[in-house]
Amino acid sequence: MKPPEEFATHATDLLSSVGSVVARRMFGGHGLYCDGTMFALIADGVLYLKADDENRSDFERAGASPFAYRARGRRVVMSYFRAPEEVLESRTLAAPWARSAYGAARRSRASRRTRAPLVRRK
Repeated sequence: MKPPEEFATHATDLLSSVGSVVARRMFGGHGLYCDGTMFALIADGVLYLKADDENRSDFERAGASPFAYRARGRRVVMSYFRAPEEVLESRTLAAPWARSAYGAARRSRASRRTRAPLVRRK
């Protein structure tokens, strides 16, 4: 297993087909961003890619498991799936997965912007 910083650098290179990818440290791992949008994360030395209703079935067909952690005694499952092994092999094999994850992240971000703001009640 590569050291965390080295793996993060490797992952940013693999996913660079979407543009300039930046790794930011977070919660003992890294968030991977392109144009300010987080579309991948690294936790415990594992690369996870953003999923939504449009691309989740691709991850499921590949046998990928979702990112999950424990908080307050509960299991929390996030909308990121473990990258298939082929993603780690080359930039060419990673490209369609990177574009798919980046698209899911952009759709998610856009849907948050279009939701009505919360109304605070007194």
